[in-house]
Amino acid sequence: MYNRVLVTGGSGFLGKRLKTFIPHWEYLSSKDCDLLSTENIRHALREYKPDAILHLAGIVGGIKANNEKPAEFFYMNSLMSLNLIQESYLAGVNRMLISLSTCAFPNKVEQYPFTEDEIYNGKPAETNFSYGFSKRLSQVQALSYRKQYGLNYSTFCPSNLYGIGDHFDSELSHFISALITKVSNAKEGDTVEMWGSGNPLRQHLYIDDLCKIIPELLEKHNSEVPLIVAPNENLSISHICDILNKISNKKLKFTFNGKLDGQYRKDGSNKKLHNLIGDYDYTTLEEGLKITYGWYNVNKE
Repeated sequence: MYNRVLVTGGSGFLGKRLKTFIPHWEYLSSKDCDLLSTENIRHALREYKPDAILHLAGIVGGIKANNEKPAEFFYMNSLMSLNLIQESYLAGVNRMLISLSTCAFPNKVEQYPFTEDEIYNGKPAETNFSYGFSKRLSQVQALSYRKQYGLNYSTFCPSNLYGIGDHFDSELSHFISALITKVSNAKEGDTVEMWGSGNPLRQHLYIDDLCKIIPELLEKHNSEVPLIVAPNENLSISHICDILNKISNKKLKFTFNGKLDGQYRKDGSNKKLHNLIGDYDYTTLEEGLKITYGWYNVNKE
C-alpha cells in the first residue's frame, strides 16, 4: 500500500534492526535530520516525498536515566513529535504510525492486564513520569490531527524491548541490556547487585517480533487506538535474573538494593492487537535471552 516509507530513529535500537528486515524503506538518523529543527524536517520531507512515515525516534533510557534527566526526556521527546507531526501535515503526508510506550499508561489501574482505554486513567509511574507524559502528548496530537484534518495518524505502544543491537553498558541501557552486561562481566560465583527489589513484573518484547509486527500495523492499524504490542509472558525481575543466570552457567548470586523499584505491574493486554493481525507466536524470554546474551558476548568490546 505504501511505496515510500520514511523511518525516523533509523540509527536507534529498533530502527537499525528493522532495517535488516525491510531494507528498502528510508531510514533517517539524527545526523540526517534533527527533529528538533522544523527546517531540517521540511528539507527531509521535500527530499524523500514519503507517502507514509514511521516515527520511532526518541530519547529513551532505564529508571536511572529517567530519574536524572526528566526535563530532557520530556522536552526532546515532546518537541520531536510536535514538529514532525505538524510538518508532515503541512507537507501533505496522510499516513503516520507513531511509536509510544506502555510507560504512557497509568502507574496503577483497577485490573491487569490494562487495555488501551485506560491510557488517561491516572498519571504515569513516578520513575517514568516525564517520558510517559511526552508519549501521551504524541497520542493526543495524533488524535487531534485525525479529528481536524482527517489524517490517518495512529499510534502503538510496545512493552519493554530487548534484543541484539540494544544499548549495552550505557545510560541508555534498559533492564535487560544492563542485566546482560553485568552477567557477562561477572566471574563464576560472583554476587551481582541490581536496582530495586526484584519483585516488579514486566513484559519484555523481543526486538525481532516487533520488527515483524510493524509492517502489519502500518497497513492495518488505521484507528485512534493506542494499540498495545506486548507478549503474553509477564515475569518478575528476580525471575528474569534467574533465567539469565541459568543461561550463563555462572552460578551467580543476585542482590537487590531496594532503590528506584519502579511500578509493580505495567502489563498490557494484546487482545486488540491479535484481533487486528491474528495470533502471534512470540519469542519466549528464555529463547530471546539466549540469543541476545550470545550475541553480546561475541560483539562486546
